[in-house]
Amino acid sequence: MTQTANPLRQFFRQPAIYLTLPTRGEFWHPDAISIPENKELPVLPMTAIDEITYRTPDALFNGQAVVNVIQSCIPNILNAWAAPAVDINAILVAIRIASYGHEMGFGTQCPACQTEEEYQLDLRTVLAQLDSPNFSKTIKHGDMEIFFRPITYKNQTDTNQTQFEEQRIIQQIPGSNLPDEEKLAKLNQALRKITELTVQALKHSIAGIRTPNTVVVEPEFIQEFLQNCDRKLFNTIRDHVIELRTASELKPLHLTCNNCSHEYDQPLTLDQASFFDAAS
Repeated sequence: MTQTANPLRQFFRQPAIYLTLPTRGEFWHPDAISIPENKELPVLPMTAIDEITYRTPDALFNGQAVVNVIQSCIPNILNAWAAPAVDINAILVAIRIASYGHEMGFGTQCPACQTEEEYQLDLRTVLAQLDSPNFSKTIKHGDMEIFFRPITYKNQTDTNQTQFEEQRIIQQIPGSNLPDEEKLAKLNQALRKITELTVQALKHSIAGIRTPNTVVVEPEFIQEFLQNCDRKLFNTIRDHVIELRTASELKPLHLTCNNCSHEYDQPLTLDQASFFDAAS
């Protein structure tokens, strides 16, 4: 039986804005995205189901809610898990603008006089400021050259989730009824796990390592190298990756208290339920 086209299709949601990714589509796997010729991705408003999805705590914690909403609102993104993490903030801002408009209210408290105030933020300004760091910059060490790339949203989420769990374990150890020896053993185990997470994050941030004889791109070889290279080189790689990550982060808002004229910076975080919840 031939399925009849829905006569209400013309009333389905339509693109509200168009987004040019900070990476311009670079670093994406071809199967994860369909890039239009003009590089502009149509962004649809959220549906009621998207809003419910974004308020599910477990799905939000493990990143699934973010992935579901991204793929619903930007159909050109076929696998949001594979998105370079540096594009995520721009994607979320664009979805928020498409769904609720470009103005976002937020509350803040002056750290000097404790006065609480409400401000309006133009998200178009935030979106215009988001750009991709320079991943073409390499590290040269003797005959070796190290190339970098952004980590994927999947890598970032897995790392953040494991780090959160290990830090929670560390916080619980002092108040537990375990013997001191066992407390110390569990603390050392958690700290080792966090160190391993650093190595994992660096591994995912390295695109390849060129030597005089070959170019190494295998993740397991890169991980083994990171575990066995000298401390100075490891720290150089780590600092470079931190610099790249910092360059792609949202800059804090510089505010002036209307009550006492104290100037302070207010962090702006987007990858959380309250970013969308505040507009509903």
